[in-house]
Amino acid sequence: MKRLSPVFSLLLVCACSPQAEGEPVTRIDLDNPAAAAAPRPTPTPVADSACKTVTFEDAAFTDCVADPARHRITTVLGNPPYRGFKALADARGPAAPKVAFAVNGGMFGEDGKPIGYYVKDGERGHELNRNDGPGNFHMKPNGVFFGSGGQWRVMTADDFYAKVSDRPEFGTQSGPMLLIGGKLHPEITEDGPSRTIRNGVGVDASGRAHFVISEGPVSFGKLARYFRDIPKTSDALYLDGGVSAVWVPAMGRMDARAPIGPMIVVEEKPE
Repeated sequence: MKRLSPVFSLLLVCACSPQAEGEPVTRIDLDNPAAAAAPRPTPTPVADSACKTVTFEDAAFTDCVADPARHRITTVLGNPPYRGFKALADARGPAAPKVAFAVNGGMFGEDGKPIGYYVKDGERGHELNRNDGPGNFHMKPNGVFFGSGGQWRVMTADDFYAKVSDRPEFGTQSGPMLLIGGKLHPEITEDGPSRTIRNGVGVDASGRAHFVISEGPVSFGKLARYFRDIPKTSDALYLDGGVSAVWVPAMGRMDARAPIGPMIVVEEKPE
């Protein structure tokens, strides 16, 4: 099993995998942070894509928007886990709905399986994880992205435990929260020293889910401020760093930086 790298700061974190089964390990790019997070060329937006590239504070972000009127959201893992978009694409049959885009969907272990709450099609694959521990997953509060039908939410894990009694159609747990009630997570500084490609999710006032990935290395603070200032989401959840990836068929983009675990797939609704 992998052992934890030394954690010099709560903010010097990027992706989690387990130290022991069910416990995340933090992969920290302290020695050569740019190596695991080299910027990729920004794709050219196309008319039928749900994604666009936005410049914010001199950094490029790709913002993919799931609209309840047009899209359905589901979680995907695979058995055994697909670990990447290519395997997922190969496994989807010709009758499968059209994929608008997909992203990595939460923290996972060495086997690619989720280490926190995970629900697909109303079936729970892993219970809510409220344990303490190392790494960004345990940088409390962490949170859950979940929903049923066209109602999607981001909520802290504690609030989810206290307030959500009905199992949603989909759900995935990650951490830390980036925004809580419109304010940055209390442990996130304005611009901490750690830089890597990062991504997260937040739901705006219109109920649309924004899945945002940086096109180059950024701090936690900059990603959190993007959610606060551009889509103006009240709550936003960090999905991962370093391994963060997006698949946008309309752009011909399929990231494959490293093996991933759970995925969030946004499908086009039939017309």
